[in-house]
Amino acid sequence: MRRVLGPLSVLACAFLLAPCANAASRVGASAPAAAAFLLHPDAPEVNRQAPPRFDVRLETSKGPIVIAVHRDWAPHGADRFYNLVRAGYYDGARFFRVIRGRWAQFGINGDPRISNAWRTRTFADDPRRESNVRGTVAFAFAVPNGRTTQVFINLRDNAATLDVEPFAPFGAVVEGMDVADALDAEYGEASGSGIRAGRQAPLFEMGNGYLERNFPRLDYIERTTVLRPATR
Repeated sequence: MRRVLGPLSVLACAFLLAPCANAASRVGASAPAAAAFLLHPDAPEVNRQAPPRFDVRLETSKGPIVIAVHRDWAPHGADRFYNLVRAGYYDGARFFRVIRGRWAQFGINGDPRISNAWRTRTFADDPRRESNVRGTVAFAFAVPNGRTTQVFINLRDNAATLDVEPFAPFGAVVEGMDVADALDAEYGEASGSGIRAGRQAPLFEMGNGYLERNFPRLDYIERTTVLRPATR
């Protein structure tokens, strides 16, 4: 049985003058402590080393998706994903780029203050140890050593195209692949496209409000939770 990770540290709660009771068992994006950390990417609380193995549960508008994360696959990627999930960065985020049978991309926070705080918070590439087969999860990037917050789920075996670049999977979907396959794909590239296509500026300028007005049927993440110990 999995155990949900406990709250952010008592010290951190005290520092932010936010009662630990508000953090409950998992801090969400609406909690004062999480919001403060998300506006300060240098904070130690969002720069911790991830456990060797853990699961992340995405509660989405289509149903749950569980990702098993393996730190030894891509240590830097696993660490960043772990910290963003713990702080609630992905809560409310839209699956803004879903190409049916190819990939589903998410990772721009709905609050422009937060998304822009992390937009230039890059981290180093990981050597690719696993292939981009169906179900694997990796960070998107625009330039070498340019990963930040955007993640995609491979909806098919994309090894032939993605393995030639350093798209390093850090985990894989172990529950809810049918949910990932069913994510709304009607807008294709129009609702954000990839980092390199240069059509993401409105998402960083106007956040979820822009997507809700122009692409109202996009699926989204309601809540993310780190689960430990992993059972696989």
